[in-house]
Amino acid sequence: MAIRKPHVGGNWKMNLHGNEAAALAQAVVDAVGGSDAVDVTICPAFPYLSQVAQIAAGSHVKVGAQDAYHEANGAFTGEVSLSMLQDIGVEVLLTGHSERRHVIGETDVLVNAKTRAALDAGLDVILCVGEKEEQRDAGQTDAVNAAQTYYGLAGVSADQMARVTIAYEPVWAIGTGKTATPADAQNAHAAIRKVLSEMYDNNIAQATRLQYGGSVKPANAAELFGQTDIDGGLIGGAALKADDFLAIVDAAVGTPAGA
Repeated sequence: MAIRKPHVGGNWKMNLHGNEAAALAQAVVDAVGGSDAVDVTICPAFPYLSQVAQIAAGSHVKVGAQDAYHEANGAFTGEVSLSMLQDIGVEVLLTGHSERRHVIGETDVLVNAKTRAALDAGLDVILCVGEKEEQRDAGQTDAVNAAQTYYGLAGVSADQMARVTIAYEPVWAIGTGKTATPADAQNAHAAIRKVLSEMYDNNIAQATRLQYGGSVKPANAAELFGQTDIDGGLIGGAALKADDFLAIVDAAVGTPAGA
């Protein structure tokens, strides 16, 4: 089995204003910015990306954007290009988050276009997949995750997969307080890894990091991350408080943050 360094991402969504974002970023950098035991990415809102990137510069903490446009700079009013993000120090892009899919209305085709464009530009990608509650109730969890994984990675080369993390985010567990049981989460992750082995090969499937996102908290993180195919988490609400987020980072590595 491949040894995969754990990864914990913090998706701040449309939360935190300038001083709050700066303070949280500084707390994370101070605690884990000098450690390479775990990869940590923080994803603030667009207006504060540059400010947060300056705080994280020179540390092991990466800064990610929650979205970007897949075309180059040009006449795309209201959008932000990948080169603009790179210009201010962004290294990671989230694609396919459930809120982009189900609130904003992004299609699988658009998610794939953003994923490929980001990888082609040299960014790392966290590709999100996950089923809605009615799909889960209908027994379609694995089918939905497989379809979103196939679509999302269409045209992504084997070499590029070294820069891809897949986040399984059951839509019914995001911001609801509901959490998949560790066994359910493990089963979903194992099924996604099987899809990767079919798309690429077993070596790539075993090397690709799969992280869980769905109401991860300090109290349940260790048990979730202890599952064979769960390599960390993409954290929402708990990422907005330094103590909670760093406790989750602790759980990912099994040692105190910053050790």
